[in-house]
Amino acid sequence: MLHKSPAQRVALAVFGLVLAGFFLFPTYWMFTTALKTPAQILSPAYDLIPTTATLKNFVNAITKPDFTTFLTNSLIVTLGAVACALAAGLLAAVPLARLRFRGRKGFILLVLIAQLAPLEALFVPMYLIMRDADLLNSLWGLLLVYVAFTLPFTVWTLRGFVKGIPLELEEAAMVDGCGRWGVFTRVTLPLLGPGLVATSVFSFITAWNEFLYALVFMREKDKQTLPVWLSSFKTAFGTDWGGIMAASVIYAIPALIFFLLVQRKLVSGSTAGAVKG
Repeated sequence: MLHKSPAQRVALAVFGLVLAGFFLFPTYWMFTTALKTPAQILSPAYDLIPTTATLKNFVNAITKPDFTTFLTNSLIVTLGAVACALAAGLLAAVPLARLRFRGRKGFILLVLIAQLAPLEALFVPMYLIMRDADLLNSLWGLLLVYVAFTLPFTVWTLRGFVKGIPLELEEAAMVDGCGRWGVFTRVTLPLLGPGLVATSVFSFITAWNEFLYALVFMREKDKQTLPVWLSSFKTAFGTDWGGIMAASVIYAIPALIFFLLVQRKLVSGSTAGAVKG
């Protein structure tokens, strides 16, 4: 480890604080604006601290019609997509990392190409597929779309985590009498915990924040999700800035809770998967 002088440490600390402030300021501005009154929001003074804090914007956002429906729909499609992507990704990642079969390299290349494809380029073919399958305006259909988006990354990442597990551990378990299923459930799966957490965070954020597909594929209001709900604060008469900021804070809470629950595993998972690609 390189030795750093006190001046260098202070400079690095100051740089870190400035960088953190740069990234956290939009979140701070969003939260404080949600606490402001309409007059203070439109004031040219740009107050950093609300002089007359109010929770009215939060109350208006929560009591807005169909809020619980949008929230429930988002939780269903997001958590469902995370669970399906992890299950399918795990079933694909283990054979790709441990077995040798014809077409393996080609399959890995296809997974990588699918991961690199921009979501906007897949919009039209995805719409046609969902229409022909009669899955438009269906939560199951939107869930499958999100699984398709997150599955390539899940497979690619989990494959790296599986390759990071020493093969000797699995061979030792087989010598002790474990079958392949026993080795998977007693050795491989417990050691894959950090990898599953890391990929679940990516899948959660991707599905939770997705807007375009939810807006177009879900035509009925009772089937739409929270990102579409946020757009309802902008009308032909103007934008309810206090309401949309309060709604954004509420919208971020489930993702924040999910991240706090898994962040300890996420750190170790990130370093474990970085050893092998």
